[in-house]
Amino acid sequence: MTIILGVDPGSRFTGYGVVRVAGVKVSHISHGVIRCGSGELGSRLKLIFRGLKEIASEFSPQEFAIEKTFMAKNANSALILGQARGAAICAAAEFDLGIFEYAPTEIKKAIVGRGRADKAQVQHMIKVLLNLTAVPATDAADALGVAITHAHLRQSRAHLAAAKQTGGWG
Repeated sequence: MTIILGVDPGSRFTGYGVVRVAGVKVSHISHGVIRCGSGELGSRLKLIFRGLKEIASEFSPQEFAIEKTFMAKNANSALILGQARGAAICAAAEFDLGIFEYAPTEIKKAIVGRGRADKAQVQHMIKVLLNLTAVPATDAADALGVAITHAHLRQSRAHLAAAKQTGGWG
């Protein structure tokens, strides 16, 4: 059994999702949003760092998956997002977690089946895949999507590694 902490970083809202992987089954443990407000950037980064450390302390994940930064129209926004990612990654490093990164299109393709899916489609599929009673908030759904993507891709990597060792797919 492996517990994965998925994170959708943002300087105002950072989503998190915690899932358990047992064999091929992925089950929901927790999700939510760290609300950082619109104060000074250093204070918001500290909230992300401390919030994710608390979550990691509570759920003891073995692996950490985070959404990669994409270059939007505004370079300054991308730089701030990169700093939020850095705070999140530092929190994971405090717990010596394996850190894995996934592009937004890779996550959408793994969850919805196409890389250009919209937020509502991702939220709906997260609710269905994890058998949730309600649709999670956008940032939390994205974080759960990161965790699920990692869960599926880590299984694929394990199968490929086993195939290489045995010299075949059987």
